[in-house]
Amino acid sequence: MASDVMVDLAIVGAGPAGMGAAIEAASLGLSVTVLDEQPAPGGQVFRAVEAASGDPALQGEFATQGAALAREFRAAQEGGGRIGYRPSTTLWHLDKQAGLLSVLHGGASSEIEARRVLLATGAQERPVPIPGWTLPGVMGMGAAQILLKTAGAVPQGPVVLAGQGPLTWLLAVQILRAGAGPVTLLETARGGAAGAGLRHLGGLWNGRGLLLKGLALVREAKRLGLKLERHVRALRAEGEGRVERVRWDGGSLPCDTLLLHEGVIPSTHISRAIGLAHRWDAAQLCWRPVLDAWGATSHERIAIAGDGGGIGGWEAALATGRLAALDAAQRLGRISGPERDRRAVPYRAALGAALSLRPFLDALYAPAPEVLAPRDDDTIVCRCEEITAGQVRLAARLGATGPNQAKAYLRAGMGPCQGRMCGTTVAALIAEERGISIEDAGTLRPRAPFKPMTVGELAALPPEEVA
Repeated sequence: MASDVMVDLAIVGAGPAGMGAAIEAASLGLSVTVLDEQPAPGGQVFRAVEAASGDPALQGEFATQGAALAREFRAAQEGGGRIGYRPSTTLWHLDKQAGLLSVLHGGASSEIEARRVLLATGAQERPVPIPGWTLPGVMGMGAAQILLKTAGAVPQGPVVLAGQGPLTWLLAVQILRAGAGPVTLLETARGGAAGAGLRHLGGLWNGRGLLLKGLALVREAKRLGLKLERHVRALRAEGEGRVERVRWDGGSLPCDTLLLHEGVIPSTHISRAIGLAHRWDAAQLCWRPVLDAWGATSHERIAIAGDGGGIGGWEAALATGRLAALDAAQRLGRISGPERDRRAVPYRAALGAALSLRPFLDALYAPAPEVLAPRDDDTIVCRCEEITAGQVRLAARLGATGPNQAKAYLRAGMGPCQGRMCGTTVAALIAEERGISIEDAGTLRPRAPFKPMTVGELAALPPEEVA
């Protein structure tokens, strides 16, 4: 079938990886289309950076490097005209054999044909299913940060941040700068920072710049009045109609807002749906695509850059995006192999520096077993279908060997999120019940459309596309 547009490189996502790849590819003479679900470039880490970079609460990398990258992207887009940017556009199907992308914008669908496709879809927060996490007033820290960046929304009343990882300290500083309070951090890290550091001394030294940034956030958060409880276990959110209190082993606090976070995992929904090879990452406890040093996947047309290929942070994402663009240019005949390798040298150095601290962080912030597989049988794990941990365990005892079988038994993973919020937890529960590894339990096999579509949107497609 005929597409509306033919380009050398289609990029899905306009975060650091997508913007970096687009800038690099356009500079090498490739025609580029960038598809972005958001109304403006930035991705999750730099979301709404063009509008919000002046907010005093968001000063730091967001307002400096993030804003600079967005300006560079806009200049490349407007300068040579080789970058076509499509904001507020959702990819709902990808035919990897034909390089045909079906996209939705403004209620109408269209198609783009690309000689090469780069998925730069980033990461998602790891689900944190605790008793009461479906109460109003409980959300992920990433969601709270999105509200702060896009709407300047600041939680009122007592705020509790519960979890672990660099984002917990960054968000604490940002909302405290914005006037939230009182704010308490219930840190769930199991300790062992000294042991993790001894195992990764080289990474600590090479990543000392990133480590110093993190320590500066900790100092600022405490100076702004953050209260801290360490080694928290067995979190529960309680309340009538909305969250009113959070409890844990040995303590409790009243709160109007509870923000949860246990790190991020690659967003692999599209890469799994189109059948790319994946492997279990034992360090980060998640699935990630199988990639070569340039981001190329198991399919010759498709590449992946950024956190969607493995969690590394925005600087690593930017470097992998530029490397994937160089590889695309070489594969499409715009530059030679030696030229690609020569241009890649500074990006590989930047990538190595950005990833140097990652083994230490992975060891320090590994989620506890009860985060992966909730202990309380009454805990809801599939929010869309209201399926509990106990129901998943029962399904495992009745013969469900993985999340795909549990989906048939229980409908877990069949709601609007298509398993994004429950798939990893269901697999961990089945693995625990059956005495196997999460890797052996497997992962959900999603299908297109990648995001829910209405009947009206489907009816608006050309007849040959519906067929």
